[in-house]
Amino acid sequence: MQQQKSAPVQQHHNDDEIDLGRLFGLLIDHKWLIAIITGAFMFLGVLYALLATPIYQADALLQVEKKSSGIPALGEMADMFASESEAATEIEIIKSRMVIGAVVDQLKLTNVVQPNYYPVIGKFLARRAEEEDRLLIDVLQVPADQLGEPLKLEFDRLGGTSYTLYNSTGDEVLTGEVGNRAEQGDWVLHITDAVVANTDSFTLVKRSRLRAIQLIQQELAVSERGRQTGILNASIQHADGQLAAQVLNAVTQEYMLQNIRRNAAEAENSLEFLQEQVPSIQKNLREAEDELNRYRLESSSVDLTLETKGILDRVVELEKGINELTLKEAELSRLYTKQHPTYQALIQQKQELIADRERLSSQVKELPETQQQVLRLARDVEVNQEIYLQLLNRMQELNVLKAGTVGNVRILDEAMVNPIAVAPRKALIVVLATMLGGMIAVGFVFVRSLLNRGLESSEELEQEGINVYASVPKSETQDAINEKLLKLSKRRSNEVIRAPLLANEDPTDLAIEALRGLRTSLHFAMLEARNNIIMISGPSPGVGKSFVTANLAAVLAQGGSKVLLIDGDIRRGYLHNMMKADNIKGLADYLAGTSDNDDYHEFVQSGYIENLHFMPRGTSAPNPAELLMHTRMTQLMEKSAQEFDYVLVDTPPILAVTDPAIVGRYAGTTLLVARFGMTPVKEMMYTVKRFEQNGIEVKGAILNGVERKASSYYGYGYNYHYGYAYKSE
Repeated sequence: MQQQKSAPVQQHHNDDEIDLGRLFGLLIDHKWLIAIITGAFMFLGVLYALLATPIYQADALLQVEKKSSGIPALGEMADMFASESEAATEIEIIKSRMVIGAVVDQLKLTNVVQPNYYPVIGKFLARRAEEEDRLLIDVLQVPADQLGEPLKLEFDRLGGTSYTLYNSTGDEVLTGEVGNRAEQGDWVLHITDAVVANTDSFTLVKRSRLRAIQLIQQELAVSERGRQTGILNASIQHADGQLAAQVLNAVTQEYMLQNIRRNAAEAENSLEFLQEQVPSIQKNLREAEDELNRYRLESSSVDLTLETKGILDRVVELEKGINELTLKEAELSRLYTKQHPTYQALIQQKQELIADRERLSSQVKELPETQQQVLRLARDVEVNQEIYLQLLNRMQELNVLKAGTVGNVRILDEAMVNPIAVAPRKALIVVLATMLGGMIAVGFVFVRSLLNRGLESSEELEQEGINVYASVPKSETQDAINEKLLKLSKRRSNEVIRAPLLANEDPTDLAIEALRGLRTSLHFAMLEARNNIIMISGPSPGVGKSFVTANLAAVLAQGGSKVLLIDGDIRRGYLHNMMKADNIKGLADYLAGTSDNDDYHEFVQSGYIENLHFMPRGTSAPNPAELLMHTRMTQLMEKSAQEFDYVLVDTPPILAVTDPAIVGRYAGTTLLVARFGMTPVKEMMYTVKRFEQNGIEVKGAILNGVERKASSYYGYGYNYHYGYAYKSE
C-alpha cells in the first residue's frame, strides 16, 4: 500500500484533559512494580509492628462528690452556699505541679534508667528473655552541667556487682558496688539492687524536677465520663506497665490526700477564728456579771418585774441573733464581696434584727430608772453568756469535724494495667503501611510517566504530521540475545562479542515480520525518490536504529534485492559485529584515501546473507564530519546507487552530531527511528526541524520496540495483532 505524507491532524488531545483510560492502563502495565513496592512497605510495616516497643496503659477511676462551702460555723445556712465542684477544675488540680511534684519526689522519677541493647532487634530479644534487666537507684546526684545529659553505666560483666559511671563526654567519674553508696565530688550514686542478665551497659539520666513533672503531665490523661457525672477517668501510657500503674496510683492517692487536707484546712481556719473571739467574749461576760452584782448591792437587790423580765428575754434573743449574724458575716467576708447577693441577704437580716432591738429600747425607756439599769446590766450578762456558750459549742463541733474530715473525693478503681498493649496497633500499622506503599507506588508510576512522556503510539507522531511507515514490536528473542551478550561481555571484557542478526537467527519473529511490511511500504514510497539511497537516523542513542537498519537490509536482501549496507557511524558504529564481519578497513579508510585504488569494492564484505553486501565503519577517525564531506563520499554514493537496488546507510543520532546532516544530502529517502516509551514527541519534532534546517526532507519514521501496553490500548484505542499494537485502518 502506498502511503502519502499526511497533513498534520488538526485535532489534538487537550494537554489539560485527564485520560482515565490511559491512567488505568499505566497501572496495569506496572502492576508488578506496584506489587513489589506495596509488598516492601507491607513487610516493613510487619517488621516495625513486631520490633516496636509495646506501650501499656494503666487506668484508674475517681469520683468527685458534691462539695459544701466548708464553713461549719454557718450552721443551717451552710446549704445556701453549697456548690458543686466542676470536673474541669478537678482535672487541672490532678495535673497540677502540686500533685505531680509530690509523686515525682515520692517515686524518685528524676532518675531515669534505660538498658542498652543491640540496635533494632535488641529490645525485641530482651523482652523475650527469662529475666528483665533493671536497676533500683536510691540516690543519683550529678553536677549542674550534667542535668538531663545521658550518662553511661557499665558493669564489669553480666550479673556482676561492680560498675563504672561515665559522664556525657565519656570520662570516668565514679566506680562502686551495688548496695554501697559511691561518692566522688559532686557525683553520688547509690544502687540498691541490679539485675543485669541481658546487658552490662545502661544509660542514666538525671532530670530536673520540673522536667520530670512536665513529662508526667504529658503522659497523664484525665477526662470526665459523660456530662456532669463527677466520675473522672485517669490513665497513663508507658512501655513499663508496672511503672505506669505505680505512678497513677501515687497520683490518685496524692490528689485524694490534698483534697482531705484542703477540707481540714477550712475547718482549721474557722476554728482559729472562733478561738480568737473567745477571750474577748469571756472578758465581756465577767465584766457584765461584776457590774450587775455591784449595782444590785448598791440598790439593795432590786429584782425585775414580770414585764421587765419579758423585755429582757426578747432583747437577749435579738442580741443572740445579731451576734450569730456578725460571726457569719466575718466568715462570708473571706469568701464574697459585699455586693454578692448572699452577703447582701445576711446584711438585710441583720439590719432587721437591729431595728427590732431599737424598738425594744424605746419600751425600756418607759420603765422606772432602776428597772432600766437592772435590765441593761442583766441583758449584757445573759447576751455575753449566750454568745460564750455558742462559741464553745461551735468550737467543739469544729474539733470533731476536723478529726473526721474525709474530703469529697474517693477512689473507685485503683490503677490497673491492661495486659494487652495499646500501641503499636499491629494490624492497623500493617494496613496503613500497605496502603502507603500502594499510594507511593501508584504516585511513582504516574510521576515517572508524566516526566518521561515517551511515544506510546504512532498516532502521536501522525498528529504532528510525521508519517509512520512501520511499528516494529519488541522482540523477546532479541532481548534474550542482548541479555546473553551482556553476561558474556562482563566475563570476557577483552574479547569481541558477536551479536547475531535477528533476521537470520529467527526470520519468523514479529519484529522481522513488521520489517517485511516496511519493505513493501518503501517500495512504493521510493518511486518518487531521486535515488535508491536510504539513510536511517534517530534523535538520540539507544532508539535501535542500527538494529532496524541491519535487519531491514537483511529483509530486503532475502526478498531478492541486491543491497549494500554501509555503517555510516564512523565514530562508534558496531554493525560489523551483527554482520559477522571484520573492521580492519571500511568507510573511514576509503574516505581517508589510505589506498590509491578508488574502487570501493575492496572495502565491501559479503557472504553472511545472500545478496547483502556490507561496508563497515573502518578505522575510527578524529574528523568524521570532514571525511563524510570528501569527494570520495560522493563517488561512493553515485557508484553504489547504480550498482545496487538499495543502499542503506546507518548514521549516528542527529541531535548528538552533524554527520547525518551531511549524509542526508546524498540520500533520496531519510527515515527516523523512534523508541516506544522512550522518545518524546517533542524530541522527534526537533529532529525533523534539524534536518529541514539542513535542506533534508524526512520521509517518515519507524516506531521501534512497540510493547503490548494497556495504557496504549485504553488511552488511544489501539488493537492488538500478533502481540503488538497497530493502527486500525
